[in-house]
Amino acid sequence: MTDYVHDPAEITRLSFAVIRREADLSRLPADIEHMALRMIHACGMVDLSDDLAFSLGAGDAGRDALAKGAPIFTDVEMVAQGIATRRLSAGNEVICMLNENDVEARARAAGITRSAAAVELWQPRLAGAIVAIGNAPTALFRLLEIQARESARPALVIATPPGFVGAVESKEALIANNLDLPYVALKGRRGGSALAAAAVNGLTLGEGVA
Repeated sequence: MTDYVHDPAEITRLSFAVIRREADLSRLPADIEHMALRMIHACGMVDLSDDLAFSLGAGDAGRDALAKGAPIFTDVEMVAQGIATRRLSAGNEVICMLNENDVEARARAAGITRSAAAVELWQPRLAGAIVAIGNAPTALFRLLEIQARESARPALVIATPPGFVGAVESKEALIANNLDLPYVALKGRRGGSALAAAAVNGLTLGEGVA
């Protein structure tokens, strides 16, 4: 049996030391750096930082919102489950409405995905909230459609949906938005729920915290 590191704190310390050694973080502002570190830690891809897009001050906006108790809306339960709620010191709610009773009926009636239909239920509490979309491009597209007609803006939109249909396009639409939406997005086909959760955790978790 190969010997291995047992201590969780040491594993975390060594992991982030490797990331800092191998990843190019030089273009990232200070408020985004920990988000990038957490995302790389979640997937093992040190080149991820090359595809990270963000608006100026997005990380600071997200941290400020969390400190004020902002809710966190997620497109799927996998994102919600990956968020380290124990580190949300303001008692922030983590909300996924995908399985609400009327979502399937709404989706069927409108001819849209359940993820997109669930986004419509976020509207009453979107102002100043954190949005983390890690799975469904249709949820991100629907959010942008709603924002085009609504004035209540989330404090931060994190977008990492992966895939081959709509994923690239939805993230590029967010990056190109003229709606004054603060964002952090992973360009290209790569992504996933774990990365969206890791980005949220990067707003609250220190580098050496497991």
